[in-house]
Amino acid sequence: MSIAALLTQEQVERIHDASLEILEGTGLKVRYEPARELFKKHGCSVEDERVKFPRAVVEKYRKMYPPSFTFFARDPKFDKSIPQDSPVIVTASSAPDIIDPVTGAERRAASSDIAQIAHLVNELPGYDVFSISTLADDAPPDQFTISRLYPALKYCLKPIRVTTTDMKDTKSVMDMAYLVAGGEAAYKEHPFLTHHYCPVVSPLTMDVLSTENVMFFAKEGLPVYPTIVPNAGLTSPMSMAGTIAQGNAEFLAAATLMQMCREGTPLIYATLGTVADMRTGAYASGGIECGMLHMAFAQMAHFYNVPCGGYIGLTNSKVNDAQAGYETGMSGMAGLLAGMDMFNIGGLIDALKTFDFAKAVIDDEMALMMKRMKRGIEFSEDELAVDLVREIGPGGSFIVHPHTIKRMKTEAILTKMADRDARTIWERKGGMDIQARALAKARELMTKNTDPLIPADLDEKLRAEFPGMVAGVLESIP
Repeated sequence: MSIAALLTQEQVERIHDASLEILEGTGLKVRYEPARELFKKHGCSVEDERVKFPRAVVEKYRKMYPPSFTFFARDPKFDKSIPQDSPVIVTASSAPDIIDPVTGAERRAASSDIAQIAHLVNELPGYDVFSISTLADDAPPDQFTISRLYPALKYCLKPIRVTTTDMKDTKSVMDMAYLVAGGEAAYKEHPFLTHHYCPVVSPLTMDVLSTENVMFFAKEGLPVYPTIVPNAGLTSPMSMAGTIAQGNAEFLAAATLMQMCREGTPLIYATLGTVADMRTGAYASGGIECGMLHMAFAQMAHFYNVPCGGYIGLTNSKVNDAQAGYETGMSGMAGLLAGMDMFNIGGLIDALKTFDFAKAVIDDEMALMMKRMKRGIEFSEDELAVDLVREIGPGGSFIVHPHTIKRMKTEAILTKMADRDARTIWERKGGMDIQARALAKARELMTKNTDPLIPADLDEKLRAEFPGMVAGVLESIP
């Protein structure tokens, strides 16, 4: 399903050509020496930290992009591949703060919050991948990422997306994954972690730590993909066309590096392009321009026959209000109609800085609506129902006919968060707005299926391997 296009085919081809001009004439500053050496070995020109990419080199390696990417889960029934299973809904991630579900006040997020969110994501049907939603302020200094990963693994069987810092951090994460899987070989047969980095820092700079990690996982043949994050007016041109050209060049550079590491490495054309609010320099991730840029990047991904997605459906609102709803809904639907495969959406407000439980529950219902939209309209003679219309005739009723009964639970989404009662019934039920209903739903889910998803003996091994690790205990929301 891809019915909305902002760019003509001629414009798509011109952006590709402009990106090649940027890579060949301007190039990238590559801070990580092994990456520079790899680029030089495969035909790029290197002078100091500046790497320039001949067109022929980029074109050679873009032919190697695989057309699909798989998110593996600990329970294979949750495995998801794009574009086949699109849209795949991945939670937005790494917010430092959380709206306390009891007090309603904003505070720093802790590992116990991650346990709650992991359980919520595991229970909500709209979410496909858990990209760990918050940081953990209580993490010991040398256990930054495992303090987030441990509660996630403990309460979620769906694919988990994780980002590490340096290679020491990466080693800890992989040691934990190998223990959970029953060994390194078993893990590599079904790698249930997907690794994500932003190796290219706009404009046109490859950093050290993210680039090192991307190269490591690509060489290991483990799931990894980059995200490109240009911000028009600040880190890319103050024009959407210029931002698309630069962002596309940055994607091509990262993708070329991955293919040089290991030919045929699966990847995702993942983006978070924005246009800065130049009145203040604010990060306008809730702006409709964010949706428009994702639409254009999706067209470029289709041109390269590679899966695509990114952080879309975001909001700058500080509370889960009408602004949050229309910013999430408008850009999310724009991306769906443009053929995006993956959506980092779910629970975050205030430009990715804060997690809200009620927003996560509402976004789950929005995700189900997006999946329904993607399914489209079934079309057959039975669905057209001409004979049925003749049978019922003018003035008749369809409500008790078997044709209706057969479809009453599948043709339309039976919403649980969106209220459709008459006002009198709504008032009789307490007159709650959607925020209150969603928070009540989150509390309800916290009382169900709360047993850890890691056996007790394995948990003992993990805690012995990582002394002083956070408790990772699931506490019900009062």
